[in-house]
Amino acid sequence: MGKTLRLILGDQLNSGHSWLKAADKNVVYVMMEVMQEQEYVMHHVQKMLAFFAAMRNFAHQLTKKGHRVIYIKLDDTDNAQTIEANIKRIIKHEDIERFEYQLPDEYRLDEQLKQICKKLKIETGSADTEHYFTTRYEVKEFFGDKYFLMENFYRHMRIKHQVLMQGSKPAGNKWNFDHENRKKYDGKSPLVPPVEFNHDVSELKKMIDIKKVKYFGEVDEKHFPWPLSRNEALKLMDYFCEHLLPHFGTYEDAMLQQHISLFHSRISFAQNSKMIAPHEVIGKVLSHYDKNKHEITLAQVEGYIRQVLGWREFMRGVYWAKMPEFASLNFFDHRDELPEWFWTGKTKMNCLSKCIGQSLNHAWAHHIQRLMVIGNFALLAGLNPDEVDAWYLGVYIDAIEWVEITNTRGMSQFADGGIIGSKPYVSSAAYINKMSDYCGNCHYDYKKKTGERACPYNSLYWNFFYRNAGKLEGNHRIGMMYNILKKMSSDDIDEINKQADIYLGIINEL
Repeated sequence: MGKTLRLILGDQLNSGHSWLKAADKNVVYVMMEVMQEQEYVMHHVQKMLAFFAAMRNFAHQLTKKGHRVIYIKLDDTDNAQTIEANIKRIIKHEDIERFEYQLPDEYRLDEQLKQICKKLKIETGSADTEHYFTTRYEVKEFFGDKYFLMENFYRHMRIKHQVLMQGSKPAGNKWNFDHENRKKYDGKSPLVPPVEFNHDVSELKKMIDIKKVKYFGEVDEKHFPWPLSRNEALKLMDYFCEHLLPHFGTYEDAMLQQHISLFHSRISFAQNSKMIAPHEVIGKVLSHYDKNKHEITLAQVEGYIRQVLGWREFMRGVYWAKMPEFASLNFFDHRDELPEWFWTGKTKMNCLSKCIGQSLNHAWAHHIQRLMVIGNFALLAGLNPDEVDAWYLGVYIDAIEWVEITNTRGMSQFADGGIIGSKPYVSSAAYINKMSDYCGNCHYDYKKKTGERACPYNSLYWNFFYRNAGKLEGNHRIGMMYNILKKMSSDDIDEINKQADIYLGIINEL
């Protein structure tokens, strides 16, 4: 029997994969750090270091279990720096007769690997990653030609996988407890620090600097906090269930200046790199809930499971149903460049300074910070979704295109015209003040629409609806906004639009 070469990508660190059940002397695994993957977008330094460190640990664990692994480091002298060239070299050097890969989660890599296989003169094959609840095209097949509605798909998933079900009915006789999960932090529920690990990645940092890899963001290379192994991912999840789950749902949308994560699990990097599977995440939450119903309400649990079983699987399904066209959609034809402070966090708008600053310092922010502070401003200001996509894909440690672009170009920027969300997710300063403590000590006054130190969100919010009336006025979900606009005097509207124009003209100075 001839030798088989199997490729494992950096986000395929699934130790439970059927490939890995038993070591086979005729199977060689290859993992690689290549400039190709560092240069398609500029990454946050923590994202780069986390993937490299987790990949190296995974390769080490495979070797310990008897698998033969060829691990190509970024600074290896024979590294050709592309996936294709490295594969071809190994096939020739090792006399490989068959090449296999796990289906990538990014369209770009999926196309590249298909093309590589077409060129190879040996047998090729692919395998599922064995990670998700759904197949690539399950969402597409579920909806057919109908409108994609996450809530419908989420209910289908709950029934199909018998999660939080009582027979044919949802637990608690409600599918969704979202209305109970939108509270500002009350200051009473005790906040605990997030789990942080303590890795020394200084040698990796030195390597990427010697290789002159472009990156941005900050890192404490002697005390790197992210989980880099399956065991650490499991510890992170156990900590979440024990200390954070009891208040997760209630405060999942809340934001604080002095506590970056509140009750969020921060499991997304470990999950998106496949060190821990969604069924394990859900299993741990349900198991903990079953044992602690006296201190955890159903609303907390449902709110979390909706993110994993519903939203995460739905977004992946939309990605494979709508790519590659999805990546170029620009419903509002927004063209403006990102302000300079997206790369520094230095803006007088306190909410953006905190959320962007946190993203640059920690490579992480929770979903409301991403959606209703940073993404909200980007949409109101008419920023180019290509640039917004690239920033989000680079800055967040958990950002892989299938999950980033659907949330950013789709839900956040409404550049898809409503494939994912039925309305644009925009707000004035009132929402940010309601859900955070950002506005109290801001340079701008969140109550003012116009005039000196008026919060930019307010004039930009109404200007957004005014200038996009032709595209949005018929949307029944935002009819109330247009009713309010119609009741405004023409002088008030002119004043708001002038204020918005002034702010957009000095956007780098805001």
